[in-house]
Amino acid sequence: MLYVSTYRNKGYSFTITSSTAFDHKWIPNRNIFESISEVVDEVFASYLSRPNVRQPILTQYCDGQRVSCPNWLSQWGSKYLGDQNYTPIEILRYYYGEDLYINSAEEISGIPVSWPGETLDIGSRGQKVEQLQEQLNAISNNYPLIPKIRADGIYGEETQRAVEIFQGIFGLPETGEVDYRTWYKIQEIYVGVTRIAELY
Repeated sequence: MLYVSTYRNKGYSFTITSSTAFDHKWIPNRNIFESISEVVDEVFASYLSRPNVRQPILTQYCDGQRVSCPNWLSQWGSKYLGDQNYTPIEILRYYYGEDLYINSAEEISGIPVSWPGETLDIGSRGQKVEQLQEQLNAISNNYPLIPKIRADGIYGEETQRAVEIFQGIFGLPETGEVDYRTWYKIQEIYVGVTRIAELY
């Protein structure tokens, strides 16, 4: 969580604001668009990079109508490129050059188990399935509607049912499949309930 404050008055060489002219931050209790929230969930682990550069690339932007920003991405300009069937990477390269790439983080800080890279469903097997089952069992201690399941690493009908119930509780489409969005919601809730348990 970021707190808006004049850090320069406290001896720091920076200021945190809510203006996209400088940086970006989450503002609690603000209303959001569900469609935007879903897109953010899907691309959360993605970052931009250039060859032989270790850190992610900061891409600055402005609206491109009220504010002009040469050499930065324009929100309206990228919208018009999208209307011309440019893909996301083609839009980014239009503004930032051909040597820009979209990568996916292998690990996200604070998340116990990273996305397996494919949707888990009936027939899926392995360590990721077992971890998922163990996490659902831990979550069910706080949400007893979710049934306890065997942590055997085999995604069967009982795991599918537990996932469906989890999705229903947390406002996700009740598919019974663990896609990217469901995976990270399970991680989020698992971290929350296990940290609560540590307090007692």
